[in-house]
Order: sequence, then structure tokens, then C-alpha cells
Amino acid sequence: MLARWTVLGTLGCLSISLAWNWLAFRDMDATALRQGLLSATVLPIILAGPLFFYLTLKLRELAGANHKLAELASTDDLTKCLNRRALIANVERILEQRDRTAQGALLVIDADHFKQVNDRYGHHQGDLALIRIASIVRSCVRQGDLVGRMGGEEFAVLLEGVGADQAVHIAERIRRAAEATPLRIDGSEHRLTISVGCAAFSGPARFRDLFSLADQRLYDAKRQGRNRVEADGDRGSGTLAGETKKAG
Repeated sequence: MLARWTVLGTLGCLSISLAWNWLAFRDMDATALRQGLLSATVLPIILAGPLFFYLTLKLRELAGANHKLAELASTDDLTKCLNRRALIANVERILEQRDRTAQGALLVIDADHFKQVNDRYGHHQGDLALIRIASIVRSCVRQGDLVGRMGGEEFAVLLEGVGADQAVHIAERIRRAAEATPLRIDGSEHRLTISVGCAAFSGPARFRDLFSLADQRLYDAKRQGRNRVEADGDRGSGTLAGETKKAG
């Protein structure tokens, strides 16, 4: 790409220079015309080539810097998931653009008794626990599923093209993986579990409504003992098909 733009830019300058000099010297004798065309050829090759190479290089660096800035603006510093603003914007865009008959689900995930980790081991270990949870969530969902940190110890996942049963299956896979991966702190293991609220949908849906419903199911899971998945089924017709998965 860099070489192509350099060559194209140089050829463009060469063409303009030749055309200008031909117009300027066409009424003069042949010797003057040849000299004019020669200078019109040599100078662009000597000057334009390096200049366009430099400009193209700088444009590429600028594009890379802009991409990194956009990435930083949309990424949670600690967990490297999408941040809250970026997740909401992406989910809303997907919900607006998708087929109106498509189905999917939103998971809201929260670490159980997370305050105890911070109080007992310090915020550094709490940060490591959040990084571990984010890693577990990403490893249990499909490539392309959106994973974001909503704030504190709460995460959200958009699952496209899944029904209620499959969404609960994925949520259970995340829960079991977290349960089976204790934190190692100061040579000892600390069991950190998660609770999950799930809102499945088909047809038109809005992030605000899905998040509210999934968040309600999350608090149901908390009230019923934690380390569990609580889910509502298809919301396409406006009816709820409640489904609960208890910790195994």
C-alpha cells in the first residue's frame, strides 16, 4: 500500500509536470521543448517520490494512531472488554440493523460476594479477580459475541442468533467455569462464583429493556442463593417463559 501510493503520487506529479511544460514550450524550438520535458521528468522523480513516500508513511501512522485511540476509547482499561458506553452503542446498533425476526439473548453477570475479596485481600487482588472473570467469560462465549464490563464487578454479553435454551446453556457454561477456577491468593485458593441473569428475545428489542429484564433475573439469582443462572425466555410476543438453572 505504501509503495503503491508513492508510485501513483509520483506518476501523477510527473503527468502534471509534463503537461505543463509541453504547453509552456510547445511554441519554441525542439531543443527547448526537449529540455523542458526533461526537466519536467527528472524533478518530479527526484522530489515527488520521497515526498509522497514520507506523506504516505505519515498518513499510515496517523491511521494507526486513530485506530488505537478508538480502541482505547471503547475498551475497559482493566479487563480489556468493551466498556459500558461502547457495549451499549454496539448492542443498540446490532439490534437496529438485524433482521426483525432474529433471536438472541443478553446476559448480565455479577461476581458473588466480591466485596469480601477487596476487603480481605486488597484491591489489587480484586482487580486480578475481575481480569480472571473477564477471561473466563470470553473463553466460554463464541467469537463475535460482545463482552463488556458494565462497571464494578458486573459484565454483560450479547449472544446473537440463540434461543432461550442455548443462551441458558452458555450462561451455565460460564458459571461452571468460574466455579471451577478458584483464585490463588498468597498461596491459598479463594472460591469466587458468579450469578447470571439472562433475557432472551426474538423480534424487535431495545437494549434498555433487555438489560432491565436481565438485571432483574440477576438479582433473583442473588436472592436465591447466588452461583446460579436465572433466565426469562422468548420476549418476542411479549410473554415470558421463566426458566431457572441451579448450581450443580
